[in-house]
Amino acid sequence: MSAVEKIELPKEPSAVGNLVKAILLKPAGLISAVVVLIFAFIAIFAPVLAPYDPLAQSFLSVNALPSAAHWLGTDQFGRDVLSRLIYGSRNSLIIGFLSPVFAALIGTTLGVLAGYFGGIIDRVVTRLIDMLMAFPELLLAILIAAALGGGFWNVVVVLTVAFTPGFARVARASTLSVKEEPYVEAAVAAGVRTPLIIIRHVVPNIAAPVVVLLTLWTASSIRLEATLSFLGIGTQPPAASWGNIIREGLSNIFATSWPILSAGLVITIVVMAISIIGDSMRDILDPEIN
Repeated sequence: MSAVEKIELPKEPSAVGNLVKAILLKPAGLISAVVVLIFAFIAIFAPVLAPYDPLAQSFLSVNALPSAAHWLGTDQFGRDVLSRLIYGSRNSLIIGFLSPVFAALIGTTLGVLAGYFGGIIDRVVTRLIDMLMAFPELLLAILIAAALGGGFWNVVVVLTVAFTPGFARVARASTLSVKEEPYVEAAVAAGVRTPLIIIRHVVPNIAAPVVVLLTLWTASSIRLEATLSFLGIGTQPPAASWGNIIREGLSNIFATSWPILSAGLVITIVVMAISIIGDSMRDILDPEIN
């Protein structure tokens, strides 16, 4: 018999596996996931799917009504609305997905460090979170965007800063709870190094609420990007995004309303689909609901 027995650490429960179940077991979640995948497919293959160049102008087709040639009509410059919506999905969806992901990475890292180590790290991170959360996301985004200006990466930075405090707060609260669990205490007693404890035991068990928040705020990110572009401090023309399509259509609303109606409907469908997915995940993973 070996003098040193191998210490068996208790196996921690993992709620991340329930995320797939949350989507597949709920018809609304499954339909919403299909809708999101369709729009993602459209964004990826925009050059193939778009019938026209989104920047091509034709003064012979200004403000045309929907027809076989232009399914959603044209705008005040004769540009095909459907093509601009298809290309606009690239900017709107990429910004909508990238910003929450970056915010989740930064915010979760700060929250885990603050919750696990406590002390001065916790106090500094908490004060930073409180300071940023004193501003609503939209107001904070507008303030930063006004300072940095428009453009793709500036909008990504703006939305990342706006969403990071929420992720940090959720990660910190979850870490404070998880680090008191028996499997974490057993790992500490067994002499497992702190980085390994955080990576193997803490992060996987706080991932579920972070992923749910990531999903819900992806919908908010798409909406905020559209808002910033509508205000003129987001994606800059002539590049198309759903927000600036509405902005440009507003000045021409009495000639044709199809750009506004089309872009508004697309934003509503995508935001609603992602929100339903987030709600489905929350219903499965929230112990207070179950």
